Amino acid sequence: MRATVLLNRGGGAAAADPAIGETVTRALHEAGIDATVAMMDGGDIEAAAKASVRRGDPVLIVGGGDGTISAAASALAGSKTALGILPLGTLNHFARDLGLPLDIGEAAMAIARGQERQVDVAEMNGRIFINNSAIGLYPMMVFDRDNQRRRLGRSKRLAMLVASARTLLRFHHQRLALTINDRERRIDTPLLFVGNNDYTLEFPSVGQRESVSDGKLCVLVLRSKSAPGFLAATARALFGRTRSDDMVRIDDVRELRVDSARSMLAVSLDGETCRLSPPLDYRIRKGALKVIAPA
Repeated sequence: MRATVLLNRGGGAAAADPAIGETVTRALHEAGIDATVAMMDGGDIEAAAKASVRRGDPVLIVGGGDGTISAAASALAGSKTALGILPLGTLNHFARDLGLPLDIGEAAMAIARGQERQVDVAEMNGRIFINNSAIGLYPMMVFDRDNQRRRLGRSKRLAMLVASARTLLRFHHQRLALTINDRERRIDTPLLFVGNNDYTLEFPSVGQRESVSDGKLCVLVLRSKSAPGFLAATARALFGRTRSDDMVRIDDVRELRVDSARSMLAVSLDGETCRLSPPLDYRIRKGALKVIAPA
């Protein structure tokens, strides 16, 4: 088996290990894969993945965290090229939910076995995401965190702690108009969460998915409109004591439109943040991505 491998040199394990290219090449060779490894910046992953699709590559192997895998999935969704994943990020949510091993050697063997399956991706205004999107509090925290890191050189952890505190001090909710499968409703919330398939809120599986192929969006609305209420709901989730009124789950969503009187909304997509003009149109693309993963 021959395959092209794209590694994000700036993220997760790659940034921490100067020899990651050699490690990956060796692991794939031992698994029986003749790999051509290319190290690149994360911003170049999507373009390189699109080139792989144009070449008609049957498999493209990508190493990095969720942001890197999401960029590759954006290019491969709807194509015949299968995505092989080397989980080299910090959290690796998508790989975990696919049941992929996190060890490089074991991940290489899983790719060599070549067991393909079709999984869903979600889309917002034409932009693909593999995990989730959020509107409100979370992207505001990330904007603040990244600004501190650029201006002050703070570590990611310290910057996020400061950003969380500042965002909570400015805590506010926003009125959103939702159109859910052609049904309209209005909500007041500080945080709207949209997931690619259903997320678990109960301990010990908080933030995990049992499936990424059910063809549905996971839409969660935070009920609390106060900072103390938000902190209490977060603590309950961490300790597996969630209450039914902490988050409202909207079931069986295939399409969602989010509108607002605001001119711009703070939005995150797989951890990457931006400010976008509403309306935001979300939809699920069932079975649009071919991955190499256990069934």
